[in-house]
Amino acid sequence: MDLNKELQKLEQVQMPKPERVLTMYLNTDLADPEQQGGEYKIHLKNAMNNFENYLQESGDKDELKNFRALRDDVEKYMQRYEQDLSKSIILFASTDGSIWTALPVQLPVKSEFHWEESPVLDQFKELKKQSPKTGIILVQQQNVKIVEAQLGALEGTKEYELDLDVEDWREKVGPHQANPSMGSGGKSPQKDLFDDKFKAHQHRWYKSLAPTLDKMAKDHGWETIYLVGDKEEAEDIQSHMNKPIHEVVNKNLLQYEEHKVIEEVAL
Repeated sequence: MDLNKELQKLEQVQMPKPERVLTMYLNTDLADPEQQGGEYKIHLKNAMNNFENYLQESGDKDELKNFRALRDDVEKYMQRYEQDLSKSIILFASTDGSIWTALPVQLPVKSEFHWEESPVLDQFKELKKQSPKTGIILVQQQNVKIVEAQLGALEGTKEYELDLDVEDWREKVGPHQANPSMGSGGKSPQKDLFDDKFKAHQHRWYKSLAPTLDKMAKDHGWETIYLVGDKEEAEDIQSHMNKPIHEVVNKNLLQYEEHKVIEEVAL
């Protein structure tokens, strides 16, 4: 999702009665001491009940009808969301169906709910500023992995591997396979030969990959880019890229699970 375009769209929303917009920022982090018993479910239920009671007292039957229909949709969504909880959930939804933006995020939010003619965007804007669209490029010799994140949550992953037979990069599909040049333990003559060959041609091979990385950064709207890996290898790729690099991180995280990479590098 392009959050810049989504934000621009949400800023234009103005619903006439009896239509309204529900704004929900909900902390669902089970690692939070205040959430150990799934207290977010109580917060959600109480907020929905408060809105419904208010509308019943107001006597606006059309708005109450609209709210109840939207409440049903939100509660069904939350049942699905609970199968794979993130730290927080941000949701903007209108009763006329024109707005439905649900964002599971790996960042803390202050739980709050609003029922108004327009979405309440303050927290959303602040989180977007704190955690921009990010591309994390992990490099380890002939393997390069790209992890994309937005609001601290995983957006996508791609992997490239240098095919030494044709001396060109190819996108990897399927599960990762061990480097055939590596032995079962320690150094080997085959590994030494591979290292020597890679070092001899590293500059040229990384130069050929750099345009692919630049294009991905442009097409996917990366606002921040990290290069992660051996300092020499990461800086070699950086020297060939046109896009500015926010930081070079001298760590070997290629085999880390993607969410751990994001936590280690970008949060």
